[in-house]
Amino acid sequence: MRVALICLDKPGAQEVRLANRAAHLDYLNATGVVELAGPFLDGGAMTGSLLVLNVDTLEVARDWAAGDPYAKAGLFASVDIREWKKVIG
Repeated sequence: MRVALICLDKPGAQEVRLANRAAHLDYLNATGVVELAGPFLDGGAMTGSLLVLNVDTLEVARDWAAGDPYAKAGLFASVDIREWKKVIG
């Protein structure tokens, strides 16, 4: 199943994002479940993340999200996890 994660950064957390970016990208690559990922932008500044995972259950997606170095560093104000169906692309 595909699952979309919509993660919004806490205000003023750019330094937290940058300090944990390399670990976050390593995690995305190492786990093997990320189909696509990228930051939300506001005037060029990163303000959140959109990720699509291919996992067996929503629980696996929740566990994956909890293990993300960004989440562990307290970057996100909110994380919305939803089952998602790819139609185009």
